[in-house]
Amino acid sequence: MRDIAVLFLRLGATAFGGPAAHISMMEHEVVTRRGWMTRGEFLDLLGATNLAPGPTSTKMALFIGYARGGWPGFLLAGLGFVLPSTLLVTAFAWAYVRFGSLPAFPHFFAGIKPVVLALIAQALVGLGRAAVKNRFLLVLGLAALVAAFFVHEIVLLLVAGCVSAGVMALEDFLRKGKGEDALERQAAAPGNDSPHPKPPSKKTLSLSLPLLLLTSASSFSLTSLFLFFLKTGAILFGSGYVLLAFLKADLVERWHWLTSAQLLDAVAVGQFTPGPLSSTATFIGYVLGGLPGAAVATLGIFLPAFAFAALMGPFVPRLRRSRPLGAFLDGVNVAALALMGSVTLQFARPALTNGPTVTLFLVGVAILATIRINAAWLVLAGGLLGVAFG
Repeated sequence: MRDIAVLFLRLGATAFGGPAAHISMMEHEVVTRRGWMTRGEFLDLLGATNLAPGPTSTKMALFIGYARGGWPGFLLAGLGFVLPSTLLVTAFAWAYVRFGSLPAFPHFFAGIKPVVLALIAQALVGLGRAAVKNRFLLVLGLAALVAAFFVHEIVLLLVAGCVSAGVMALEDFLRKGKGEDALERQAAAPGNDSPHPKPPSKKTLSLSLPLLLLTSASSFSLTSLFLFFLKTGAILFGSGYVLLAFLKADLVERWHWLTSAQLLDAVAVGQFTPGPLSSTATFIGYVLGGLPGAAVATLGIFLPAFAFAALMGPFVPRLRRSRPLGAFLDGVNVAALALMGSVTLQFARPALTNGPTVTLFLVGVAILATIRINAAWLVLAGGLLGVAFG
């Protein structure tokens, strides 16, 4: 339990770069360095993470904590990952309210970006080897990578999963036609004597629908603030830009609780502080309602992630035991990696802007490929080099 708490507190304090970077750091720590799980097990958790709404990297931390330490590990990993960014964002919000501006650290973050990109690239290579089990999954993953630039994330994941399960069913049908016993492997699979569990995603997704009606009032109160972020956390899929769209539509345009400038400042704080981008809610809560506002906004945005992960966590290993659901998960996994790949391509342009940043990226890749180094030290070194040569 102590190892889980220490690891996720450190990740929460050093994980810069958004969900793809956070997940890359988690993979580096729990698979490559510590061997807490295999890459296949990590991929299954990643697939389940992308199927549920809420902050992606927070759900991944919760799943890892549960897989490693049960319910105590679940709570320690989730709280450990969220707490550092929440405290840091609260401090920034206090300074913002008092002084009316934000500090700028351009050179530090210019040095961090190439290192974060190296972490993502290293994770994609390692996870890709485990996820691409055959040529079909390779083709499906490449198609998903192209579609990721045009199709909504949850649609892409579900379609990829259904295609993979459908192809598996077709193969079994053709084998039966040739007289092969395609059910033999299924009968030998562990846990086959019990009914196959149903994917929890439909049930969990349906739980979020009533929340759409909870934030109809435009007058500000701590209760309405909590309900707004609870609704947002329960229906949020995709990147931080999706979160920005939610915040802008209601808080700026509909209710006029914030100005556009204040919202952009809040998102900027979420981006240049470590941990989940959803800590933006903490900043907004503080600006609108002081410490009580920060507390209820933080609780609202992260509570659905804890709830959905708690519902889905026990089912993820059981999904793999079912042949059809295992094939569905294979498709989801390659699509999830395709989403990470698309984010990497978009992230590369602003990260690799000149010779020094390209050099830093290549050095980071070489170090990660040869040394089991703590990713936090690598990120810190990148930031310090950015300051030194900025």
